[in-house]
Amino acid sequence: MNYPILYRKRFIPDECVELKNDEILKLDESVMITKWKALKKRSDICNGYSCYYFKEGYKISKFLKADNTLSRWYFDIITYDRDTESNTLTVIDLLADVIVFPDGKMKIDDLDELSEAFEKKLIDESLLKKSLLSLNRLLNEIYENGICSLTAPIEKIISEQE
Repeated sequence: MNYPILYRKRFIPDECVELKNDEILKLDESVMITKWKALKKRSDICNGYSCYYFKEGYKISKFLKADNTLSRWYFDIITYDRDTESNTLTVIDLLADVIVFPDGKMKIDDLDELSEAFEKKLIDESLLKKSLLSLNRLLNEIYENGICSLTAPIEKIISEQE
């Protein structure tokens, strides 16, 4: 399959980066699963996997340490732009994040950046609403069902690779 070239666009900081180290393992209209190495050397994250839920507006990543143990689950609120002509897929980070640690503790992060991006007109009202609605959808899913159904596609791919 001729997979698209992946990009990650962020508003804070303002950047659009090609995800050269990401390997697409699965891609259809609703879901994409990737395996990746950290873009920058970090002590807490070495590599991981991500599952993009396009229709729902979020991405879940399994952050792994150098010894392949779980660092944390990281949920990004996203939207995307698919350009079939140039065969590119740009995932747009809508700033709000949810982090779930191995002990089950959960943290909602970067809502201040979401507000700042709107105030500085880096995002418009429609992206602000999209971010908040996707965050609400994600939190409701986590509160009602936990994260296992969301992490299942990643865990399945990992088990198939072993």
